[in-house]
Amino acid sequence: MKLAIMQPYFLPYIGYWQLINAVDKFVIYDNIQYTKSGWIRRNRILLNGKDFMISLPVKKDSDFLDIKDRYLSDNFLNEKNKIKNQITAAYRKAPYFKLVMPIIERILDNEEKNLFLYLYNSILLVKEYLNINTELIISSSINMNHTLKSQDRVLEICKQLKADHYINPIGGTKLYDKEEFKKHGIKLSFLKTDDIIYKQFDNEFIPNLSIIDVMMFNSREEIKNMLEKFTLI
Repeated sequence: MKLAIMQPYFLPYIGYWQLINAVDKFVIYDNIQYTKSGWIRRNRILLNGKDFMISLPVKKDSDFLDIKDRYLSDNFLNEKNKIKNQITAAYRKAPYFKLVMPIIERILDNEEKNLFLYLYNSILLVKEYLNINTELIISSSINMNHTLKSQDRVLEICKQLKADHYINPIGGTKLYDKEEFKKHGIKLSFLKTDDIIYKQFDNEFIPNLSIIDVMMFNSREEIKNMLEKFTLI
């Protein structure tokens, strides 16, 4: 059984969806510390030929809280409408705008204020649109020692879910040791996304934008093919 584990992100780039699609079960961390500087609440779209950051507003709170204990800010309604307007301005002339924008609106209009549950819902909706059938598991629901950290935590999750093949994004090559996984009877692979290029109006291509960008410019069949464009190392 192939397994991957990641934090939730706000409408992440194509590589995240490749990883979900490449495994049988995909664990999403809810009981891991929220990091302000990461991509949990933000992503980039194409606006006027340049990459532009969109961000979910999060209530100020302790920097040591887990993702599941963080909440969207009280002014989210205004910010949500601003994000909608930014996405509309960016993509109203894109070939799949009329098909995709209602899904983006469903995501943004979710009334859930818990940050993790809000992001989890967005992942479910995009996963459905992309026709990915992988089972999603919330990390805190796994019966295990949740005080474990980094590699030990991943190995324990693999053990509890009976995974024999763990796949991680290529950025984790220095975090995890293939020999250590092998000792536990688990194959460790790293997913490296191939160069994926498509037409973004008549602009010079900007890679690794939010999945919004991919969905606006490509058919579901084209995206299905993109999901397979990676190398396991």
